[in-house]
Amino acid sequence: MTTAAATQACDLLIEAGWVVPVEPHAVVLEDHAVAIRDGVILAVLPRAEARARFTAKEVVSRPGSVLVPGLVNAHCHNPMTLLRGVADDLPLMTWLQQHIWPIEGRVIGPEFVADGIELAVAEMLRGGTTACAENYFFPDVQAATYSRLGFRALVGLPVIDFPTAWARTQDEYFDKAQGSS
Repeated sequence: MTTAAATQACDLLIEAGWVVPVEPHAVVLEDHAVAIRDGVILAVLPRAEARARFTAKEVVSRPGSVLVPGLVNAHCHNPMTLLRGVADDLPLMTWLQQHIWPIEGRVIGPEFVADGIELAVAEMLRGGTTACAENYFFPDVQAATYSRLGFRALVGLPVIDFPTAWARTQDEYFDKAQGSS
C-alpha cells in the first residue's frame, strides 16, 4: 500500500476518460490522468497509477470527457470582437475602408483594446483556445491585459501606412515598435 509520505505532491490531478497528448502523435490514452505542479505537467499516466503516485491539492475527475491540449489562435485581432457584425457581408477592402477603419478612427483607444481582449479571451477559453498571436493597436495595453488575465499571447507590433489613434505616420509606428517614443 502506498502511503502519503511515499507519494509526490502536485497541485492538480486531472482525470479523464481519454487523454490526447501532444506526443506521441496520434495516440489516445484511455482512463488516464495528468499531474500538474506550479503550472508544469509532471506526468501523464493511467488514472490508478496517478492516484497511487501523487497527492493532489485538487482533483478534477471527468471520466466521460476527453482532455486535449489547448488550441492556439495563430492570427487574431482580438479587440475587433467589439466590431463583430459590422457590415460583415462585404468584400474585404470595402468592409475595411468604408466601415471598419472609420469606426476604429472614432472609437479605438486603450480602453477599447482592453475591453475587446477581455471579451475575446472569455470566448477563446470557452472554445478551448488557450493562446494566441495578436496584432492590433496599443500593443502595450494588449500585453498588459493578456498578462492580467493569465492568458498566453504573442503580441505583435502594428505598422500600417495610415494614421490611427496609436500612431500617425509610418515613422511613428516604427519608432513605437522599436521603443523610441
